[in-house]
Amino acid sequence: MELHQTQPVNSTRASLVLVMGGALWGLYWIPVRFFLDQGLTGPWPGIVMYCAALIALFPFVWSDRHTLVREWRNLMLSGMFTGAAFSLYSISLVYTDVVRSILLFYLTPIWGTLLGVMFLGERLNLMRLAGLFCGLGGLFVVLGGAGFVPWPQNIGDWLALASGVCWALGSMGLYRVNRISISGQVFAFVFGALILSLFSLLVLPEQALPSIAQSEAIRVLLLALLSAFYILPMVYMTIWPATKLSPSRVGLLLMSEVVVGIASAAVLSGEPFGLREFLGAALIVSAAVLEIVRK
Repeated sequence: MELHQTQPVNSTRASLVLVMGGALWGLYWIPVRFFLDQGLTGPWPGIVMYCAALIALFPFVWSDRHTLVREWRNLMLSGMFTGAAFSLYSISLVYTDVVRSILLFYLTPIWGTLLGVMFLGERLNLMRLAGLFCGLGGLFVVLGGAGFVPWPQNIGDWLALASGVCWALGSMGLYRVNRISISGQVFAFVFGALILSLFSLLVLPEQALPSIAQSEAIRVLLLALLSAFYILPMVYMTIWPATKLSPSRVGLLLMSEVVVGIASAAVLSGEPFGLREFLGAALIVSAAVLEIVRK
């Protein structure tokens, strides 16, 4: 009896934590844009925050070091793709509008459907076709410019699209590493993001060192270290609930990022948000809901 009484409480707690984690992701553009204003261009906002998060995380993973070494293959697989999603999403916030980054990232139902059909032998039923139609419709609306041509308009759009694909790939591996502690999974997640961000310095524009005045360097460094108190809770509040809830429920509850991200960007960033953005958001959220209802 006690087990049946406590299980719903655990599920409810995990759901609430995930909704709050999604809300923090919706505000993630604020520290990224803050460091951009301080002279950290391109991937540098992410790099300084990932380094700070790994430093703060080190004491929590030290006791699990033997398990991490033993499971390095699984960690590398999940960390490479989920970390890539984190990194590409962060960089996209530098190069395109916040709303576009968020919505293009959340086209994961499209990629999940296509991956399932191509590699897992899944069949396209009416519900999946409806979700695919909504997702593609949202993509068409969000990317439609003056000529309404559904094509990425800048490098930020491409990176946001790629981040969603990487998350669809990485999330499949993330749920397979349940033998590893939450801190270990967070470590792989953030470390993978750092590695890809460093690699992106070779191919992205503005790959030079940040243009920060020497008098400001200490202040920016301290703020970067403080950012760990934002990054780590946000990632923990995403990964821990994912070990307690079904993937479909995780996908639904993470939609809090879309709501908070779009609202905060409209209020704080001054970026345009009109009928086109609203329609695109509605279609993309509908695609996610249809994918969840199908399961």
